Amino acid sequence: MTATCGIDIGGTKIAGGVVDDDGVLLAEGRTTSPATDGAALQRAVADLVADLGRDHDLAALGVGAAGYVAADRSTVLFAPNIAWRDAPLGADLARLTGLRVVVENDANAAAWGEFVHGAGRDVQHQLMVTVGTGVGGGIIAGGQLLRGGFGVAAEIGHLRLVPDGERCGCGKRGCLEAYASGTALVRRARAAVAAGDPATAGVLDRAGGDPASVTGPLLTAAARDGDRFAVDQFTLLGRWLGLGLASLASVLDPEVIVVGGGVGAAGDLLLAPAREAFGEHLTGRHHRPEAEIRTAELGGSAGIIGAADLARA
Repeated sequence: MTATCGIDIGGTKIAGGVVDDDGVLLAEGRTTSPATDGAALQRAVADLVADLGRDHDLAALGVGAAGYVAADRSTVLFAPNIAWRDAPLGADLARLTGLRVVVENDANAAAWGEFVHGAGRDVQHQLMVTVGTGVGGGIIAGGQLLRGGFGVAAEIGHLRLVPDGERCGCGKRGCLEAYASGTALVRRARAAVAAGDPATAGVLDRAGGDPASVTGPLLTAAARDGDRFAVDQFTLLGRWLGLGLASLASVLDPEVIVVGGGVGAAGDLLLAPAREAFGEHLTGRHHRPEAEIRTAELGGSAGIIGAADLARA
């Protein structure tokens, strides 16, 4: 059995695990992500790898990084939500850990994990969408991870939906991420609460009267309890997501669309309106096979498992 370490670096947390050949997690750990300090973030990753490797003989390290990863699978060219610009992440982590390191975009890693061991294992053409702090994507075409000519394919969160629309973390306006991410969900809800919208009374009460305390998990819990305002926020989020997915399906023609990420874990609160909007906006509907939208099976572990598997190859 070959054990590899997978690390999933996001804007708010770093999660890791030791994974065997069958995609089984043998050990797990996590720490906070010092996203504004690239050097501190690398040290945090190295410390987590050291903790995970104490009881396991690690063959390699796979890293899923929230950013544009170059074709060398080592350099992070740009990250909208993390302080990386042309960062030699793979080389730095190899020096800090003593392991062979493969760096991949975090959503690509999650897509690979779901394709090999999760919701897409029965198809050859899969689109993975991760809905969390941002919106990420990973494309499997003919059983291969599509990376593009420069390594930065599948940044679907920056598909432009609304000309001159909301500003995105990437600096542009109107991106899918600015409308269909957890950040967008919280931004809209806080604005409504701060404006005194009577419909927000239940959410404001849960937040202790402080609009700044309205978070994604709080909105998810409220929606699951039937709070109408919170449900409506997920409906709006889902409809934006479905619109983006319909445009992507016209280009990629996936057999399956797998939705994961922290906000994706809200299940049908998000996916029911997304499926409805996807159908409404899909070109040629009723005259073409229609991709099935599935919930990710590996949950928050998809990126860890995928990164570890890519490092094994």
